Amino acid sequence: MTLLDSPDGELTMKALMCSALVVLTCLVLLSSRPEKKGPVPQYNQKGELLRPADYREWMFLSAGYGMNYSPGPDSHELFTNVFVQRWAYDEFGRSGKWPEQSMFVIDERDAASRSSINQKGHYQTDLMGLAVEVKDSARNSDKWAYYVFTPDGQTAGAMPKGNPCWSCHDAHAAVEHTFVQFYPTLKVVAKKYGTYNESREQVTDAK
Repeated sequence: MTLLDSPDGELTMKALMCSALVVLTCLVLLSSRPEKKGPVPQYNQKGELLRPADYREWMFLSAGYGMNYSPGPDSHELFTNVFVQRWAYDEFGRSGKWPEQSMFVIDERDAASRSSINQKGHYQTDLMGLAVEVKDSARNSDKWAYYVFTPDGQTAGAMPKGNPCWSCHDAHAAVEHTFVQFYPTLKVVAKKYGTYNESREQVTDAK
């Protein structure tokens, strides 16, 4: 008669099987639980957007230099770097659409040329400000809202409805309110899902 054939052995085996079943059930529940998306827009009691602290760790979409949506001359040219949350980027890759609580941070930096060993071209220097675009229907009746932060600013209020940023994005952005025509890695995705507005590539003067 072995240990497993004894009454105590049967109880031990049943206990082990129950423990294994509990562990397996927990693993299944954990694997099926949806991942918590983050970061998402955060607001203070006044409804102002809090400065995204870690945006430089988000997905980098593209950079521009001296971009100006008006044909008139610009007195000071800046670099603009665009970042979006990784989870929002991933969801866009699956649908060609931006999910709620997507945030785009435009990091504006000064430009310099001749310094150290650099003789030609331009490189980025000091942060001049942040522009943040947010899709949050729970907060904004027009879905999209625009916020401007000073270099050291920690909060910013939404620009008034009908502001030039909202109107320009609404009239000229290739996917919803976003300038995907300037984001090469996303342009092909939007075309794949049929969410890309080809007409927005036509050269025109923004109003």
